[in-house]
Amino acid sequence: MSDSTMKRGFRLAVAVGAAAFALSLVQPAIAEEFVNTGYFGDVAIKGYDPVAYFTQHQAMQGSAKYSHQWLGATWHFASAENRDLFAADPAKYAPQYGGYCADGVSFGTVTTNVDPKAWRIIEGKLYISYDPGAADGFEKNPTKLTDSQKHWSDVERTLVTEKVQKNWQAPSAN
Repeated sequence: MSDSTMKRGFRLAVAVGAAAFALSLVQPAIAEEFVNTGYFGDVAIKGYDPVAYFTQHQAMQGSAKYSHQWLGATWHFASAENRDLFAADPAKYAPQYGGYCADGVSFGTVTTNVDPKAWRIIEGKLYISYDPGAADGFEKNPTKLTDSQKHWSDVERTLVTEKVQKNWQAPSAN
């Protein structure tokens, strides 16, 4: 084997190794579902009970006393019964788009600050918005739902990018 062939092989191996390493940093973020926990802490939808929207037809503040861990977030509930319903089928009760503003997603943007009292159940799914006007518009304009479904993959990519950048910029524990 010639010297130049060995050098090319070595460069190729280094390039493949570097690409595999970079992918290993990004892949966990891609596989992860995103849950809006606001700017601080790890509590989903500002501590409101996602089951109550369906069973009591209102936004109800949950309690840490009745909590459940799912997708890296803490979910609060108004009762043990609601917590158990959620634990049995979280996808049935969890807000669409991880609790990010549904109206914002319809424009392809990430809106973290939501108002859990600005909500709608449409076609059996919970959508939360940043204010009551946005929730009304989301419900009354069917293209908003279609647009949000179309843009969600772009919003997820934005969330992945933000998470990777945040993890990259975070100081090492070592």
